[in-house]
Amino acid sequence: MACPECFTGSLHEGNPRGEVIKLHGLDVYAVEPAEGKTAKGIIVMIPDALGWEFPNCRLLADRYCDKGDFKVYVPDFMHGTAAPTWMLDEVGLALGSGNILFHMVKALYGFVPFILQNYTNKSWPIVKSFFEQLRQAEQTLPIGAAGFCWGGKHAVLLAQGAEVDGKPLINAAFSGHPSFLDLPSDVEKITLPMSFAIGDKDNQVPLEKAKDVKAIVEAKEGSAKGEVRIYEDATHGFTLRAALEMENVAQKAAEAEVQAIDWFTKHF
Repeated sequence: MACPECFTGSLHEGNPRGEVIKLHGLDVYAVEPAEGKTAKGIIVMIPDALGWEFPNCRLLADRYCDKGDFKVYVPDFMHGTAAPTWMLDEVGLALGSGNILFHMVKALYGFVPFILQNYTNKSWPIVKSFFEQLRQAEQTLPIGAAGFCWGGKHAVLLAQGAEVDGKPLINAAFSGHPSFLDLPSDVEKITLPMSFAIGDKDNQVPLEKAKDVKAIVEAKEGSAKGEVRIYEDATHGFTLRAALEMENVAQKAAEAEVQAIDWFTKHF
């Protein structure tokens, strides 16, 4: 389920270096390795509720690209119905003191359209179709899915082995603090290598459930074997919306970034 923590956090500063293109029917933020470097593979980022235009997401895409030599795509899977970035302020204020009712009503104004348009049964076919077309178009490059919060559920579904023309849609997956998971069944169905970054204070996957996920994923054999790292004192959203001015929080976000890059490098 969605939660207040799905809409809280910090807006990061920076200028994304990629470009917006049209790809397989969707608007896509795309970034490629610097000139002279060959892409090791393609990472498709499936964002959190703040969507493909969220600066934090695009800046993270740039870092995946620059540090891992990946081609990275951030598609608009939500067709323009992502939650607005001002939700970061309004939800924080609604959870604080002052005119709570005003900020709560404003937060609901931003939240309701997102949740009505992007529940899993509606969004999954859109995500799956994009990956099907991408796999059919890319005959040589490996493909990975990196999902965050809302997008984490879709990354898990992709890791369950969906195929097109007899080929899996992805080679590997990563999820930072996924939401909407049906546990333990969703992770029990995973058949492809998947890495999870989960905080021990995540209210969507509480610590005991995170430990269960770790036990299930790391007990898998062969190509299905994955990994789960549980980050101490980390809350829901830490991989994408960390308060970078707080050194301990920023460090955990940086470690999860390396975790994802290393995972895709290993499996590409």
